[in-house]
Amino acid sequence: MLTEGVEAAAALRERARKTAAQGRPAEAVRLLRQALRTLPVSTGDHEAIAVRVRVLCTLAYAEAEIASVADGLVHLGTAADLLHAVPKGPARAELEGLVHSQHALVLLRALRITEALSLFDKAVPLFEQARAAGVGDPAVLIRTILNRGRSYIDNGQITEAEQDMRRSQDLAEQHGLEVLQAKALGNLGDIAQLQGDIPGALDFHEHAERIFRRLAPDLVPRTQIDQARALLAAGLPQEAADHLDEALPELRKNRASQDLAEAELARAAAALLLGDLPLARTMAGAARARFARRGSGAWAEVAALTRMRADALIALAGTPSRSASPSKATALADRLASKGLSDEASMARMLAVRLACRRGSLKIARALVATVPSPGPHTPIDHRMLLRLCRAELATTPQRALAEANAGMTELSQVRDRMGGLDLLCGTAVHGRELGELAVGLVLSSGDPHEIFNWVERTRAQVYRYEPLPVIDDPTLASRVTELRSLARTMQQARLEGRPVAAQESRFDALRREVARLGWHTSPWGRPRPVTTLPDVITALADRALVTFVVHDDSLAAVVVSAGSVSLVRLGSALTAAETARQLHADLDVLAPDHLPPMLVDAVTTSASRRAALLDAQLISPLHQVIGTRDLVVVPTGELYAVPWGALPSLHGRPVVVAPSATAWLAASEAVPSATRVVLVGGPDLPESLGEVRRLRTTYPSAVLLEEATTETVLHELDGARLAHIAAHGVHAADNALFSRLELFDGPLFAHETARLGRPPEQVVLAACELALAHIRPGDEALGFAGALLASGSHTVVAAVNKVGDRAAALTMDDFHKLLSEGKPIARALAEATAVDPLHRPFVCFGSGH
Repeated sequence: MLTEGVEAAAALRERARKTAAQGRPAEAVRLLRQALRTLPVSTGDHEAIAVRVRVLCTLAYAEAEIASVADGLVHLGTAADLLHAVPKGPARAELEGLVHSQHALVLLRALRITEALSLFDKAVPLFEQARAAGVGDPAVLIRTILNRGRSYIDNGQITEAEQDMRRSQDLAEQHGLEVLQAKALGNLGDIAQLQGDIPGALDFHEHAERIFRRLAPDLVPRTQIDQARALLAAGLPQEAADHLDEALPELRKNRASQDLAEAELARAAAALLLGDLPLARTMAGAARARFARRGSGAWAEVAALTRMRADALIALAGTPSRSASPSKATALADRLASKGLSDEASMARMLAVRLACRRGSLKIARALVATVPSPGPHTPIDHRMLLRLCRAELATTPQRALAEANAGMTELSQVRDRMGGLDLLCGTAVHGRELGELAVGLVLSSGDPHEIFNWVERTRAQVYRYEPLPVIDDPTLASRVTELRSLARTMQQARLEGRPVAAQESRFDALRREVARLGWHTSPWGRPRPVTTLPDVITALADRALVTFVVHDDSLAAVVVSAGSVSLVRLGSALTAAETARQLHADLDVLAPDHLPPMLVDAVTTSASRRAALLDAQLISPLHQVIGTRDLVVVPTGELYAVPWGALPSLHGRPVVVAPSATAWLAASEAVPSATRVVLVGGPDLPESLGEVRRLRTTYPSAVLLEEATTETVLHELDGARLAHIAAHGVHAADNALFSRLELFDGPLFAHETARLGRPPEQVVLAACELALAHIRPGDEALGFAGALLASGSHTVVAAVNKVGDRAAALTMDDFHKLLSEGKPIARALAEATAVDPLHRPFVCFGSGH
């Protein structure tokens, strides 16, 4: 029977163990020191000794988390010495297993993986021996198997890792230990990520997070680090940064030194992808210092690599850097290799290669690249792309460089094909951005329009290359979207009444992030279609012309396919065109309101007309000889996605269809119309537009008319419609285009919701402001409300790229539908309708135009 002091110490230790497991190591240390003071100083009582060993083992982990690995190992040494006073048998086996297990865990956290695995392999059979005799807590065995599995993950032994995770998950379920189940789920997420299954990884982490939020909220930040790493692998650095910015304050509050340093390191990696190099250097430097203080040498070197990546990018951009040189990168590679971090060592060597190339030391660069091993089955995609880039930059001929780029793009496509959700599908392009830019630069230099066309199609607008798969219903996702919509409506009402909305905005942002996360892993997005070929495009164009704009550095060019031939036209400065497009966009937004002072209208109209003429002179006039008066299919780039093409003087009244790629245009054009239903939707606070919707009943007498439309009704009617005309206020969300929205009577209808309709409407007319705007993602991927409809299978979308006055929108739509009813194709009907007043009618036809 335990004495009072020993019993109190055991209770304190159990509280401390749970506290440490929940991510509060500093609080655990306080409790454990109190437990040590409670125990008798010297005694032959075996129970007291056993409790002291347990206290020291838990203290070792907690001290290592907040102080250093060395501090933790001292306590474990003391615990090991005390074991000699315990008689041999199951109780001693269990204590010995505990010492080995905690020792292994401390080493694992410091990335001393080989040593950790050896100790875990000693601990597991000791715990099994004790359990067979009815001694010990099953949770201890489960945690040890979990941690051994974690070691296997870090060591790249995926089969062994998965076996341990499945076993620990089964045991945790058997004993009703949900938190341990959640930890196993998180580790299975890491395994899925290593296997290239990012949606699966995010699904595991999402399930783990839900359990932690319910049972162990202090463990949520740890899961957010894991989620962020998966998002970085998917090329979504802003979403990863959002997770980490939420986790970092909690980790600082809990003094979770190791997790805090890992979060800082992941935040540095996110900053790298976002191009914020000063922040990347700062966060990586802070993580390195924290790891070094803990005695986590391997982690400190990984942080040093991240900082060097930032320094290397600064140097490669042309700014001299003493921190980044081939010799320093090589020395770092050697240090990483000595710690068994082969992928990281390869990354450092590839940085050395690129820095040597930048200095013109090609002989050194070639020698270095030869030392980089071929990628293994679990090598991250960004490492693979960087190796392809190094080899391409060192290639002795453009053909060899393009062969490397081609192989890299093939590897990237294989990763992309497994993605779920438009965000993941789109974000993947970030890993091939530099490789794609190099390839486009090479083919532009060659001047061969056929080769340029093929490469632009290979690298651009891959999102729209997929045929969406049927939706998989997710009740949780549907519930969160409903809550988001309700909250948006409440916030709008509060603003109208002058009440504060700060608390609601915070909840709205959190819900929006959750909706995005749930959408990432509902199911794979779709089946990939082949990239189109020039002969197919030439055949489909008939008497139209296709113009694909291409940018490399500050050079703008157009590949024109017309009358069976392909030509390249140089168009001058890309920066000049982009700035003119931005200025025109700003002018048209100012000009949009229905009732403006005449003097302001005159001044802004003069400015907008001048800028439209300048843009026309740079983009269209040089093409006249090859495009003639043909109808156009335009594939824009960057800022040109926001151009109202009908406002350019030489395009007044000319049918223009805008597509994200020739592949996307051809897929939409070849789609066979099959629906007949017409849906007319009117939103709130648009009296003229509601009148317009009613008037359209004369054009479409059998149409479904929804004058006080709710989201559920609209989504139901859109599914399977031939033509949907939606007159409602719209908002483009620049920070996350899938949350661009239409305002309906019960709240917003998000682009996110339209992206998985079972049978998306074949033709959609958005008689609202700005809903043709798109957020340009890496790889020149344009994503927004109109883009979500096209990506999910709509053939044609008519929408505005600017703000539009209610009266101007209504008049445009009256003219447009009258022309449609006369049998004119959508693109021609829109061209004639906008030509009446081009600067007030900035509507654009996207997709196929029919």
